Amino acid sequence: MTTESQIILRPGRNLRGSVSLPGDKSISHRYAMLAAIAEGPSRLENYSTGADCTSTLRCLRSLGVKWERKNDADAGNVVEVQGSGPSLTASVEPLDCGNSGSTIRMLSGIAAAQNFSTELAGDESLSRRPMQRIIAPLTAMGAKIESDNGNLPLRISGTLLKGIHYAMPVASAQVKTCLLFAGLLAEGETIIEEPLRTRDHGELALRAFGVTLDRKGNETRIRGGQRLRGIDARIPGDISSAAFFLCAAALFPESQLTITNLLMNPTRARLLDILLQLGLRISVTQLEEIHGELVGTVQAEGGSLKGATIAGADTAALIDEIPVLAAIAPFTKQGIEVRDAKELRVKESDRIASIARNLRAMGAQVQEREDGLRIPGSQRLHGAELKSFGDHRIAMAFSIAALRAEGETMLRGSECAAISYPAFFATLQQLIEN
Repeated sequence: MTTESQIILRPGRNLRGSVSLPGDKSISHRYAMLAAIAEGPSRLENYSTGADCTSTLRCLRSLGVKWERKNDADAGNVVEVQGSGPSLTASVEPLDCGNSGSTIRMLSGIAAAQNFSTELAGDESLSRRPMQRIIAPLTAMGAKIESDNGNLPLRISGTLLKGIHYAMPVASAQVKTCLLFAGLLAEGETIIEEPLRTRDHGELALRAFGVTLDRKGNETRIRGGQRLRGIDARIPGDISSAAFFLCAAALFPESQLTITNLLMNPTRARLLDILLQLGLRISVTQLEEIHGELVGTVQAEGGSLKGATIAGADTAALIDEIPVLAAIAPFTKQGIEVRDAKELRVKESDRIASIARNLRAMGAQVQEREDGLRIPGSQRLHGAELKSFGDHRIAMAFSIAALRAEGETMLRGSECAAISYPAFFATLQQLIEN
């Protein structure tokens, strides 16, 4: 059991420096899972250091996958995976997915196609998150799944799956990837329609491992029975982690920040457009494509912050970045409004409620709505005792808000930042001038 820790955060005067971030979580999860069912070895450089991606590796080892971690001064956190094809080995124990929704949802698509039964479980937070959104389509493909009224644990009886045509009721990249992985291991063709375009790391990762799939509009088709081949890849820096440092830079008019080897995938880089709209000055250099993913160097300089509305497709594209955008909203001139974000209610915490509670504790005015928030601008915040609610993105978001608050802020439950970025607070301290 993890003991709750706390950290004292003090106002900053400026932000300046250069940073290279651990590998993108979304890509790390997908590459590790595909490497496991590929033929031959894969070398994954700059693999995410977050606890969630370690949960994926731990589950794969329980399924008989051989991998080892190496530290390389130039390549960062390296994971070498020995793939042996699509058939895995039954685990004698339930798979512990920890806090990782990505692990349990995407790995379920692979587990459903095995010729054995698998039980998947997680921590208290993960056990509250909805799993019916993968249970329904996987069941339609032929899998037999038992659950606790749509929650964990999941008991999946693997079988020979059949391809389906499935219209997703909720936009979710995790669910889409789950079904693409299941479709890869199924008979026939699987067609997935999503209501809004979500991040396409699953599609790009499959292509990197040699899979052919077709995408037209919001519809993706994959033919079952294709073989994967191992790859050597350097995973670009996590843009969702970069969001915290970019938003910190936005708080200081004289800030200068450089982030190298950063993921620039168009389905994720909408964050940069919003920050430009707010008033942060951003330039991108050294842009290149690696295994289908765009990677570049981002340079940011502070300016005067205006305001923004995040709604519709933007909400889906920015779902992980909304907490930190909301945390800096009081320091903008016109404020920030978030709509169509009901999905935030079922993340690691109820993020809408968590954001509103912490902002109010710091003296901010906030309108909380069922599907979002309206946070007026031109507000002054004071230091306060805040909670992370066991949610890594809430912990990191409010460490950024604290940089412009008056007085000290105490953040309880700060250890949960390690779920995605163990070195977050140390990196932030290196960049901040007090």
